[in-house]
Amino acid sequence: MIVTLVIACEVGFWILLAVGLALRYLAKMRRTSVAVLLCEPLLEVVLLVVSALDLKNGAQPDWKHGLAAVYIGFSAGMGPYLVSRADAWVAYRFAGGPRPAKAPSGGSARTVYEWRTAGRFTVAALLAIGLLQAAIWYVGGDGGTDSLRMWQQRMVWVIGINVIIALSYTLFPKKAAPHSSRPSLLDRLLKPASDRAGADTAKDRTLTRR
Repeated sequence: MIVTLVIACEVGFWILLAVGLALRYLAKMRRTSVAVLLCEPLLEVVLLVVSALDLKNGAQPDWKHGLAAVYIGFSAGMGPYLVSRADAWVAYRFAGGPRPAKAPSGGSARTVYEWRTAGRFTVAALLAIGLLQAAIWYVGGDGGTDSLRMWQQRMVWVIGINVIIALSYTLFPKKAAPHSSRPSLLDRLLKPASDRAGADTAKDRTLTRR
């Protein structure tokens, strides 16, 4: 049941995000969209309560409870960033907002970007470690907590890998690639319709002059 609930929470997260952004930019119902987006943390609360009740009712802690703790930690640590990025892209596509910035190709800007990414993963992993430790204390010394400690070790690895990646960009900075005017696939898919229409009109005019 825990695994099914984790999957349901993940699906629910993206559904609420899509509904919230649609209400904001398509239906122009900003307050309602905020209310919908604020419901997303409730998914993690439900998962946390169900996992705690499962352990309280005598369930042996295993990888499923560890997975739930990791999911909650990463949802809390990475969720705000994912929501803000999705909001920026939808605003760009439907509300005339600026195009969200790409990841820098190199230089000091890429180094800062990598450290920020490592910071987000570190926060998420530390939250997961904290929840796992709370579960270990909750179960007590008599219960089998090896699977929970195994997840803690994996979270340490996540932190270490991301720090190493960021450190590599600090010690061996990558040169910035020359700017390319060719739009990416994401740009072509999410480019505002008005811009596409403007480009087509300009092209037609050019052909007419010829």
